[in-house]
Amino acid sequence: MKQTDMLDLAKAQTKEVYERQAAVWDTQRPRRLYERPWLDRFLNGLPEERARLLDLGCGAGDPLAGYFLSKGHEILGVDYSQAMIDLAKARFPNAEWLVQDMRALRLEGDFDGVYSWDGSFHLTQDEQRALIPALAARIRPGGAMMMTVGTGDGEVTGTVGGETVYHASLSPDEYRALLSLAGFDEIIFTPEDKNCAGRSILLATGKAG
Repeated sequence: MKQTDMLDLAKAQTKEVYERQAAVWDTQRPRRLYERPWLDRFLNGLPEERARLLDLGCGAGDPLAGYFLSKGHEILGVDYSQAMIDLAKARFPNAEWLVQDMRALRLEGDFDGVYSWDGSFHLTQDEQRALIPALAARIRPGGAMMMTVGTGDGEVTGTVGGETVYHASLSPDEYRALLSLAGFDEIIFTPEDKNCAGRSILLATGKAG
């Protein structure tokens, strides 16, 4: 199969893969919270001690949303997989969980911070270009945005439960340009952080009013 055909197939089936593999994904998801240093940096960049946070591509909610909830923050979790949202609701019934596609969000109110950990990189490059300014418009002055992304411009495939899923990334420079244009004062990109399971993390803080 040609690479372009593989990518097209992965795009078409990623949502269904997460529906089928939700329980497997949840079982295999590490809980040791290696992400904590980045989660704390994100929290330190927020304007409120008790913040309203949007978790895009929240999955089953554990451990990231659980960590923020334990700190007293309000979470709205969004995922397009009903199976994932069902797991999150059962685990954290006091948070708000919605089945929605991040490409067509229907949400009320604004947020102090928005994060998408292993979520938004399932969108195409053009979809990410549209998503970032749309999210920034929902972030209150002084707020922050954090995402895991790729190391450079391109499209690849990955696997969940042995099934193929789609991934895409813009270049670090393009992410910086989009976030700067959206009004963020400080933008940090750390590629393949060895202390964070090799994740490449984009953190933007100081959203302008």
